[in-house]
Amino acid sequence: MVKDIELAILFSDVVGSTRLFEALGDQRARELIAICIDLMRTATEQHHGTVIKTIGDEVMATFPTPDDALNAAGQMQKQIGAHSELKPDGQTIAIRIGCHYGPVVLENRDVFGASVHVANRMTSQAKAGQIITTAATVERLSPEWRASVRQIDVAAIRGQGGEIALYEVLWQTEDVTSMLPAIALTNHDKRRHLRLRLRVDDRDYVVDEQRPQAVIGRADESDIVVRGNLISRQHARIEFSRNRFTLTDQSTNGTFLQIDGQEEAFVRRDSVPIKGEGSIGLGRVPDRDSPQTIRFVCEEY
Repeated sequence: MVKDIELAILFSDVVGSTRLFEALGDQRARELIAICIDLMRTATEQHHGTVIKTIGDEVMATFPTPDDALNAAGQMQKQIGAHSELKPDGQTIAIRIGCHYGPVVLENRDVFGASVHVANRMTSQAKAGQIITTAATVERLSPEWRASVRQIDVAAIRGQGGEIALYEVLWQTEDVTSMLPAIALTNHDKRRHLRLRLRVDDRDYVVDEQRPQAVIGRADESDIVVRGNLISRQHARIEFSRNRFTLTDQSTNGTFLQIDGQEEAFVRRDSVPIKGEGSIGLGRVPDRDSPQTIRFVCEEY
């Protein structure tokens, strides 16, 4: 029987399974992956989902709502991250998860369609310990879950006619818990004020409490527009939170951070703190003479 329906499709797989087989041997690696598969299956079933198939170290599942899918995804991450057996010989076994909500064709207990491809693509965009989803999923989330996602990038999806926004689901408690207002008010007058001044090609920008985020990229809608063939549309962003600055790369080619007096850092799909002064290179090592290089200085006032 063929049936058209809208579902949340979720893919979850073990990161670096080939390395596990090389490091631990076939039998031990298979045992640990089996534990992961069992935890992923249980989380799916406990949150109204259906396991469609397992392929090696990967689970494909469907859920009636995006909330059900993210509840299961969060449980998978927490239980696998905390499982005592999944830290063999000093290694940590982790999973990555991708999710998308959209129309699918349900046939013979399997699902087909473009939405399945999009969900699978979200998994390939995720790093170990991450849950990545789409705007179509976020739009249908409850307010509680919607408050726990952030846009991190855009990606081209075959058959989708352009780029779509990628969202990271902040499933860890420390990621989604805000400072209590009373504490913030008590300490507000005592802490120092900071601002980050940025300069690129004779243009100046400031990130501070009043302007706590700046998106950098070649897209016209970016806060700081920098053109270049190695620069993504939304290449990176700088955020001010809890009285510190963070650079988060969202690009294909990565970002180079050179803090004066320190070793150069390369970051790709990850975050790094910014302090002192130095320069940022988008997709390439920063060159002081290049109009694409961003100079920065962190100031107290």
